[in-house]
Amino acid sequence: MSTNPRYRNGWRREQLRKRVLAAYDVCAICGQPVDKTLHTPHPLSAEVDEIIPVSRGGNPLAWDNVRLTHRRCNRLKSNRSDDYARAQLTRTPQPKATSLPLNTSTW
Repeated sequence: MSTNPRYRNGWRREQLRKRVLAAYDVCAICGQPVDKTLHTPHPLSAEVDEIIPVSRGGNPLAWDNVRLTHRRCNRLKSNRSDDYARAQLTRTPQPKATSLPLNTSTW
């Protein structure tokens, strides 16, 4: 028997996934439309995300705890808050200190 609660009842989880895919069209984290024809390795493919993560006591089979997200958005969120994921999506990458140009004096 699997120890992961998402797969203990695989049939029920698959039914919930189908229901979420049918009900929603927009990513709950970034607000962009989700292309449901893309398959799993693609970063913009559809995934079912738990609002309260399973690792923090959320129920993976409850309708009121799941929503549609992009794979990339769901990976950025991980087991953190939506605000954290949105901040990760909107932040601009900062150059590392070692990649800054070094100006030397000519004298």
